[in-house]
Amino acid sequence: MARREAPAAGPGSRALIVDIVRSSVTVTRVELAALTGLTQPSISNIVRDLIADGIIHETGSADSALGRRRKLIAISPANRFGVGFSVGPDTVTCMAVDLTGGVVGREVVPRLPGEPWDAGRLAERFGDFTAGLNLPTDRIEGLAIVTPAPQPGVASGPASGIGDVRGELARRLGLPVLTDNDAAAAALGEFWSRRVSREQAFACIYLSTEIGAGFVFGGALYRGADSGAGELGHVSIDYDGRWCPCGNRGCVQQYASMRAIVVAAREDAGLRARLALDDGESSAYDAIARAAVNGDTDAHLLLDRAAERLSAATTSMVNLLNLGRLVLTGPGVARAGSIFARRLRAHLDRAAHARQRPGVTVELSAQPRDAAAIGAAALVVQASVAPGHTARQAG
Repeated sequence: MARREAPAAGPGSRALIVDIVRSSVTVTRVELAALTGLTQPSISNIVRDLIADGIIHETGSADSALGRRRKLIAISPANRFGVGFSVGPDTVTCMAVDLTGGVVGREVVPRLPGEPWDAGRLAERFGDFTAGLNLPTDRIEGLAIVTPAPQPGVASGPASGIGDVRGELARRLGLPVLTDNDAAAAALGEFWSRRVSREQAFACIYLSTEIGAGFVFGGALYRGADSGAGELGHVSIDYDGRWCPCGNRGCVQQYASMRAIVVAAREDAGLRARLALDDGESSAYDAIARAAVNGDTDAHLLLDRAAERLSAATTSMVNLLNLGRLVLTGPGVARAGSIFARRLRAHLDRAAHARQRPGVTVELSAQPRDAAAIGAAALVVQASVAPGHTARQAG
């Protein structure tokens, strides 16, 4: 039986209905009334407006207990599009999605380490990308740019200066421009494209050169007091452990991030002799992950130890927030995600406080390298068709 959705929770009745139609794939007006608690006239008025706006459409019909066939409602995917850029250390991934979160275009362009991308260059990239896809300009709802969260003690990085150009970029494009961190965006992208119910306590772990997490509660990203929620990498698993630039000791990021794994591998004489570890962090990590899944015992042990430490921090997060569903994503799980997923499931089965209740679902992202860019585009889509879920941004 479908769970009843509370109309009081969330940004409004219109957004609530869009969210339920999105997660249900198809649904009838009668089912919408039962799920939301809204009156039938309210449902009819909102559905009529959403159909007129092209956000949803009627598609087929379903039998009812009284014999009268009821019309089914679904999202109209190609009516509007969101564009997202994920700015990483050495690439910019450009993505366009439709209203269901389905990818309609992807492009990856190189970025030199530390290379600034000002409003002019971002606007040019946006124009080239959307023109290449031949998307109707009047159906593009905006651009979102996501970067790794700024790290304590690090003066520069992919995030440097992006927030400062948002206002100018919006003026150049004539469209809304949003900014966010990659882990939060990835969580929303997975939530939207997987059609997760807004009733689920959903989280995403983003494994990259750092470790982050994103949470979706009631259909909206949970951001915390100043949009800093989700710093899973700075959960300490050893109070007297390795020093971290954040000022803490034993942060899991110092043991289980791609960067930490590469450092450990380079200190292992055997791995250093067998694997190509002298290139950049991403290439070196991929070499370790390939070796691990292809039977290299030392490489597998290295990743398994990292996975165990990440699982310890994640279990604390699950216990604290009573999460019901987790997705592992990010470039760190693109090649060896099964090692992390297997270890996390085992750790949660053994140690999660919720083990006496239905277990926590752990899944691997289908597009881990692109999850942040897909999520960025999904931020635009959600802000357009379900306004109120996305935090307002000044400037």
